[in-house]
Amino acid sequence: MNNAFASHYAKSMFLTVLGILILMFIGTRMFTHVDMNLYGYMVGTLVFLGGFFYRFIAWGERPPTKIIIKKGIKLLFRKSTPKTATNHLATYKFIWNRGIYRWTQHLLIGWGVIISCFVTFPLVFSWMYFTMEEGGMYTIVLMGMNIMTVPADGLIAFMSYNALNFSAVMVITGVCMALYRRLKNMQARAEQKFLYDFVPLYLLLFISITGLLLTFINIFLHGAGHYVMSLIHQYSVILTLIYLPFGKLAHIPFRPMSVFAKNYREHYGEKSMKQCKVCGTEFVSTKQSKDVIDVLDQNQLEFNMKDGFNLAELCLPCRRKYRIARFSGVATHEVPVKEANQNAKG
Repeated sequence: MNNAFASHYAKSMFLTVLGILILMFIGTRMFTHVDMNLYGYMVGTLVFLGGFFYRFIAWGERPPTKIIIKKGIKLLFRKSTPKTATNHLATYKFIWNRGIYRWTQHLLIGWGVIISCFVTFPLVFSWMYFTMEEGGMYTIVLMGMNIMTVPADGLIAFMSYNALNFSAVMVITGVCMALYRRLKNMQARAEQKFLYDFVPLYLLLFISITGLLLTFINIFLHGAGHYVMSLIHQYSVILTLIYLPFGKLAHIPFRPMSVFAKNYREHYGEKSMKQCKVCGTEFVSTKQSKDVIDVLDQNQLEFNMKDGFNLAELCLPCRRKYRIARFSGVATHEVPVKEANQNAKG
């Protein structure tokens, strides 16, 4: 199979596009129901997939990433995987220690984007659509099958047609919270960059506002200016999709890899832990310490010290003190004093 393609990238793109076409063939009842008004979103999504696979494969070819992916797949069916996936991908519990404010903004932005994707992509590729019957009844069609028929003025129809409006309000609220923090928090102000930190937030804000304006135009202006606003909204979505794999927003599709990393640390940590060569503290699993040293060797980076150990065999506090000792000439790493923030959370 691999010999049929020029690269992993080519194979990934071919199989993905083929899979999408097969699902479209099924969902559109042999391409008899394709909404051409969403054609631009479809092209933007395919360009996004090209950029995503380019970034992901380039990242996945790195030696440390290969280890995490290879062993993460093997450990995917651990009993703790559902809990880990929930904490990292649904409730964002790992952000809770940084503060309720930051957790709330991430929750609103994250779930706002997820909901919009769950609604938009099935509509774009015609995996899901609605048909109108006589008597004011809507039929929800999913993958070519009639799922249910609901009243046009009922709760299900209302929630379905306003799902993107709800997600837009969530994203706007979360983005405004993030912008406020970036403008007020001194640490964030010192570390942030306009193109990397602010532009992604502005793009999400612009998409959400123009999406809500479409609803406003249809309800209160009786469709006046709908065509122009729909093009503005569509172009903003396409631009964001093209940019997404190459900027800060790339962490959204990459986030599931954190489950692999967590399983990797937990599994090998349960077997045996590595003790720091200086203070004796158990800081990582024995396997992880060995993998780090192996990866450094693959990259022709040697950190074997004259003291008879590898720098990767020291815990972080001792590693920092050892580096200070190399510059100062004083064996600060041998002083049994813990750092003030050594056990800080967040």
